[in-house]
Amino acid sequence: MLNDEPLIAIVDDDESVRFAMGGMVESFGYSPLTFESADAFLRSDKLSDASCLILDVQMPGMNGLELHGKLIAMGRQLPTIFVTAFPDKRVRERALRAGGVCFLSKPFGRDDLLGCIQTALGKQTM
Repeated sequence: MLNDEPLIAIVDDDESVRFAMGGMVESFGYSPLTFESADAFLRSDKLSDASCLILDVQMPGMNGLELHGKLIAMGRQLPTIFVTAFPDKRVRERALRAGGVCFLSKPFGRDDLLGCIQTALGKQTM
């Protein structure tokens, strides 16, 4: 992979979801980097290299909304795409109010994810 490809960080506690999303992200021409938890992402030396974050809402330990809030408190305004297998209108509104770029319900389509990534990276969707 080239070093100039945007790095897309994926944080999801489900290994199969991380694998599938990583494959999709790579097929779009971006570099995926996956993490099994919010803590693993925060401990990563790649935190400042990420161009976009795909974040599961419901995870053990620190959940996705908490991680997003912590990043903001750290001064890290990382464009965030929230994903969840348990869609809830209140959680969606909270995530988007907090600055989330997109809120996707699992399962979602490749085009939906690509559109969200392009929006997060400031590109026009095709």
